[in-house]
Amino acid sequence: MSRRRNSKRKLFEQLEVIDAGAKGKTVAKAPDGKVVFLSNTVPGDVVDVQTFKKRKAYYEGKATNFHKLSEKRVTPKCDYFGTCGGCKWQDMGYEHQLYYKQKEVVNNLTRIGHIDLPEITPILGSDKQYFYRNKMEFSFSDSRWLTKEEIQSNEDLGDRNALGFHIPGMWDKILDINKCHLQADPSNAIRNAVKQFAVENALEFFNTRQQNGFLRTMMIRTSSTGDIMVLIQFFKEDIEKRTLLLDFIAEEFPEITSLQYVINGKGNDTIYDQKVICYKGDDHIFEEMEGLRFKINAKSFYQTNSEQAYELYKITRDFAGLSGNELVYDLYTGTGTIAQFVSKKAKKVVGVESVPDAIAAAKENAQLNNITNVDFYVGDMKQVFNDAFIEAHGHPDVVITDPPRDGMHKDVVAQLLNIAAEKIVYVSCNSATQARDLALLNDMYKVTKVQPVDMFPQTFHVENVVLLEKR
Repeated sequence: MSRRRNSKRKLFEQLEVIDAGAKGKTVAKAPDGKVVFLSNTVPGDVVDVQTFKKRKAYYEGKATNFHKLSEKRVTPKCDYFGTCGGCKWQDMGYEHQLYYKQKEVVNNLTRIGHIDLPEITPILGSDKQYFYRNKMEFSFSDSRWLTKEEIQSNEDLGDRNALGFHIPGMWDKILDINKCHLQADPSNAIRNAVKQFAVENALEFFNTRQQNGFLRTMMIRTSSTGDIMVLIQFFKEDIEKRTLLLDFIAEEFPEITSLQYVINGKGNDTIYDQKVICYKGDDHIFEEMEGLRFKINAKSFYQTNSEQAYELYKITRDFAGLSGNELVYDLYTGTGTIAQFVSKKAKKVVGVESVPDAIAAAKENAQLNNITNVDFYVGDMKQVFNDAFIEAHGHPDVVITDPPRDGMHKDVVAQLLNIAAEKIVYVSCNSATQARDLALLNDMYKVTKVQPVDMFPQTFHVENVVLLEKR
């Protein structure tokens, strides 16, 4: 079997990398005409490629030798580039990242959706290309990821504890991080101080395979208002050790406004079904946008690039073209940030979301902001968004929809066609599923505006906003 597998491996010499494709892969063409997807090159590189997977229409491979380096290349800022999977495009100049993101949006809308597009507004880049995230999650491990050099050195590797990120595709391997370029200070200082204190005081780091240890994860949230939230997840309760660590964090970083913890002994480290306990300060932080304040707790969803979220919401509101007389539906409203953001230009906004905690937060924030023309409802979109719902809450003039990566359920699309609102503003984090949905809406709606937005520099991810108007 291994001989057969090896026979499928090929070595291609001096291939030119010609494009960037989906999920951050780059593209070359093999001599037999098939596409070769690569993960360690930049368009413009000329490379030798060792393939490791063959399919009917393509190969997957890795560049093993570089004959020419692309002019689009830049030196990655991060020491962990290529090992940590977080910033796959850090070796490509930012202007080129934007070019390929916009190209992907256009390709998806035309090839998958077969949509006739208007002139597309150039992608909106992020002013901050580093240190733009307001939320980071780090994992503790007692058996950190080792490089090949470390493994082959036969030296005493000393401390094997790690506080950092999962190695891509390896659920039990953690890369120890000293400096991450994604979240602004004091994020790195907090993480490094917590790790050092834990090591010095013999606090056990978690072992995922054996499901034992004490320290499990740490989440840091920051906000544009200057608030800072730190949440430590412990695998088991140990009052003395827990208090020791939390008191250290509070004393070392008095700027932290919300210090919380979770005791989670279950098989996975998600906190959404766990009790979050506030140890010091408030159980929330605040984000602010155009005078609106959004209360964010440990479980809240909020766009992770605050500055670009503001730009995204402004585009959404502009596309809606509200005059003050419209009834607006905000589907997949989350914690209601878009609904509240557009409310001052609408007669009424109705938000719908499947997560009860998110709707509770949306209602609380609306009350906090003295917004009285927004109503929020909980329900599975494909079930609650029916004729009875429309009859109860009114026929919308404008629908804003911001679904998850999978896009909208076909029943939701069918209901949108049934309602036939004058305008739909479709916000998407996945232009491929957005294109699929637009194809289903194409007989009734014409795409009149398209605006890609870069929320995540150094990655291949791109948001896209589309305005649909009735034909």
